[in-house]
Amino acid sequence: MTGRERLLTALDRKCPDRLPVTTHHIMEYFLNTYMGGADNQQFFKEMGLDPIFWVEDFQYSEEQKENWRIEKEVLSDPKYYTEKYYIHTPAKTLTMVLQSNQYTGWVSEHLLKEKKDIEILERYMPSPKAGKETINRAAKEHSDCLIRGSIPSFDIFGQPGCWQDLACIYGIQDLIMETFDDPEWVEEALKILQKRKLEYIDTLDGCQYDILELGGGDASTTVISPGIFDEFVAPFDTPIIKAVQEKGIRVVYHTCGGMMPILENIADMGPNAMETFTPVDMGGDVDLAEAKRRIGHRVCMIGGFDQFHYFTECTPEQTRKKVRECFEAAGEGGGFILSPSDHFFDAEPELIRAFADEAAKCIYK
Repeated sequence: MTGRERLLTALDRKCPDRLPVTTHHIMEYFLNTYMGGADNQQFFKEMGLDPIFWVEDFQYSEEQKENWRIEKEVLSDPKYYTEKYYIHTPAKTLTMVLQSNQYTGWVSEHLLKEKKDIEILERYMPSPKAGKETINRAAKEHSDCLIRGSIPSFDIFGQPGCWQDLACIYGIQDLIMETFDDPEWVEEALKILQKRKLEYIDTLDGCQYDILELGGGDASTTVISPGIFDEFVAPFDTPIIKAVQEKGIRVVYHTCGGMMPILENIADMGPNAMETFTPVDMGGDVDLAEAKRRIGHRVCMIGGFDQFHYFTECTPEQTRKKVRECFEAAGEGGGFILSPSDHFFDAEPELIRAFADEAAKCIYK
């Protein structure tokens, strides 16, 4: 099988020729620090992983941009690279500040400073259209790769899921409090973000995506309770999953962090796959074998590998052993893609090669 065929077979909960092995986003820091600035496809080839090609093209008309004009200003900061964004609308200018270091970026000033600002989003925030030409050109040029994208997040900084997106522009702590103090406002805000995502999905006809990502870490049980998940996450993301699948595209629900209390809750939403199955030793809570027993017959499982302890400061033999443990825990019957549980920054290329090579030796009986 080609890498793409292997990944698609697993996503459809079947047994490929051997254990599929890949990774999520490849961080620019890693590529520059450990691979001399190689690109993503060079990484997959040199490491021996089943390749994924990420492509996203969110398009807006000039008329949309007129009422939602984004301006960026670089601010002076002694420690972090800092950008301030201004969203100019006919009614009000909203602001948001992002900071970053060599590893990653984060929000230091949230967009929504008053709850009534969601009225600005409802009136003026545009819904993007899928760039079909860009997406299909990528699918043609990278026919050996799984073609992956995501549901659009908020323009400046966000996550694909509705709850997760709102957390990025309002602040997760304040948002959790609002579920108790003003749940009607939370639902109203979520509906506004959901509408934008559904309108984008309406434009996906003919787009040759294999899979789109939904979700995000702010819906993990490391952050929120199962009760909040059931009331404010699942009802808004489930229609998005169904709408994408009606376009003939698979959906993976991304939850980095705690998952065990809501495994069935996520599976009930109907995604084709779930990730990241973060191990306990990395701050998650996943027992891979128990997760396989509980939901492995319903969805493809992606992730489960402890990249923090087995991509650095260990021997190749220890990395190989951990690969085997993951395969034994979740590989039976197929429907499992071995992958690091989300991003990694520092990693020894020799250990990644051992990770990929050992996975290639995991053959289904």
